[in-house]
Amino acid sequence: MLLQSLDHLLHGPLEGIDLISTDVFDTLLLRQPRSQRSRAILAEQRFARLLRDEGIVISPEHLFRTRQLAERFAYRALNVGGGTGEVRLVDIVARQLVMLGLPERMIDEHISLEIAIEKVSLSANEKLAKVLRLKRQAGIRIVAVSDTALPARHLAELINHFHGPGLIDNIYSSADLGASKRHGQLFSSVLAQEGVAASRVLHLGDDLLADCAVPRRMGIQALHLPKGRLRLLAARADGARAEAMRGVRNQLRRTTNHIPELADRTAFGREVFGPIVAQFCLHIWLYAAQAETDANAAMLFCARGGIGIREAFERLLKKLGLPLAIRRENIQISRLVAARAALVRRSPAVLDELGREFGKNSFAEVANALGGRKYDLRGSWEMSFEASCFFSMLDTPEGLVVLEDIAKQNELFERHLQQIVGDTSRIILCDTGLYGSTQRLVASGLPERQFETIQFARCNYKGLSEDHFPRVTGLVVEEDLYSPLKVETVILRYWQIIESLFEPAIPSVRHFSEADDGSIRSNAGDIAYGRLDPADGNLLLSGVLQYIEQLGNGTQIMRDADLAWTRLKQAITNPRAFDMMALGVGSRSVDFGRQESVYVLKQSAAPDLARRLAAVKAQLWREGAIARDFPFLKSALLPALEIAHIVRGVSARLK
Repeated sequence: MLLQSLDHLLHGPLEGIDLISTDVFDTLLLRQPRSQRSRAILAEQRFARLLRDEGIVISPEHLFRTRQLAERFAYRALNVGGGTGEVRLVDIVARQLVMLGLPERMIDEHISLEIAIEKVSLSANEKLAKVLRLKRQAGIRIVAVSDTALPARHLAELINHFHGPGLIDNIYSSADLGASKRHGQLFSSVLAQEGVAASRVLHLGDDLLADCAVPRRMGIQALHLPKGRLRLLAARADGARAEAMRGVRNQLRRTTNHIPELADRTAFGREVFGPIVAQFCLHIWLYAAQAETDANAAMLFCARGGIGIREAFERLLKKLGLPLAIRRENIQISRLVAARAALVRRSPAVLDELGREFGKNSFAEVANALGGRKYDLRGSWEMSFEASCFFSMLDTPEGLVVLEDIAKQNELFERHLQQIVGDTSRIILCDTGLYGSTQRLVASGLPERQFETIQFARCNYKGLSEDHFPRVTGLVVEEDLYSPLKVETVILRYWQIIESLFEPAIPSVRHFSEADDGSIRSNAGDIAYGRLDPADGNLLLSGVLQYIEQLGNGTQIMRDADLAWTRLKQAITNPRAFDMMALGVGSRSVDFGRQESVYVLKQSAAPDLARRLAAVKAQLWREGAIARDFPFLKSALLPALEIAHIVRGVSARLK
């Protein structure tokens, strides 16, 4: 039997069908042309009024933003973790409220507001309801099956509101069962609980994958009932309008406030980086709170940057009383360590990274870096490194000696990993960013574990493969280019300041050894949480921690972060003398087993103006170089550079 339309279902007999299952939203209940965004904004406006009646003043904008963040990172963590299970609305709202310091008792009140808005944003699909009633009268059982954050009791409330009682025999919600249609488990639950064979079920729904392709693969008959194109376009237009209005309000809010003059680097850390880091830590918590629903998950903070991140994160959890039970450890890892794991597996990913990092080195220098000591390598090993030939070089007698050392170091790393997380399969790395090389390499080297990475920003500045990007989340920024119209992307203009902010004064992890007690140590020393102070000698991070210690709730973070981002953008793109002092980081290690360092701002020895201007392109912080070297021209050069970035961004989007 092949059903072509709802009319065919209405007028034709259903031989061999004992159960009809129907999707709920955009199938049994039709959406009015009001977007999810505008519905959420309306709900938070009503919730703000309810709070005000209780003497609590929080702007609808802050309520909406925390609600959207809670939902965004919950679904991101769910999908990266494999997509099994479901995000529950009660968890989203609970996380929103705890961030804002609001009582748990208000969860039900908030959800009731959302249900009330759904009742004026939906309409009954009377044509489908007529069909279902006729089939039910003919002895066919009718159930509703929905991928949704709502529990069955709220689905029943909405269905009965529009269709009255008696239309549906049972309701299956992915939020209740922790199983979804899109992966098939929810259909399996329906078949088991209803005691019916797949071939005797007909499913109706609007989603081509979840409501058609998946059930058909399981032997369930399915009829696609797509939503109308005009209805879809109207909802998108409504969402764009709502977002545009929010954007205007946000811009006005940012331009009508300012941060007072700052006295020193600690003050800059407290007033500017403090809110930004606290915002980042809230995002970490939202992601981790959803991930911990997977009992076999752990968070590992990467040496070096992850150590500073964890210090701020743990303090924020304690200060705001944010609950989190997921296992958390610091891990001895670096790109070099991850590259060894990938090399042992002969992963092509490691060749990409080595080719980029060692393009000006010899094969011998690459071998020395990876093996962890200096080898007597001559002849072809002294030739310029070419990544495509490296695996075959390692298969030579000289190369096998290097490979043996690499394998020993990798075995020690794997033992270190086993010691801190045991047999945990889902491992969430937490680091600064940008490209996620560590994630790409370690995941290819240890495929038996499931690695994912959360970091401050994600950016493909290397121009390499993005195959690993679905498992790398930039919690604050996910852009390849700086856009003057997206204030948070300003960190891409001077990424070294973010790395410097979080990294303690310890060396990168290069070499492992086994202690007498069997524990695995590295040249970086003991980095277990609480064993070292990442803020020691780091005035910016000291200021960040001061900010966290005086926090009241997440509303303060939202308000302060808006101003802080504007101030940071000014400091990076149009730096004054104080900003140059506050943001100066000196030399940075090139890492990957090498001793060399590079300076963020190199002194130019060019004898004339034209050559000094050309040398700016080689600077890691170009705006800082202009402000330092061309104090009388910077008022013209810096705006010109900003315009160039705008043109570059527009051109990239048009390609």
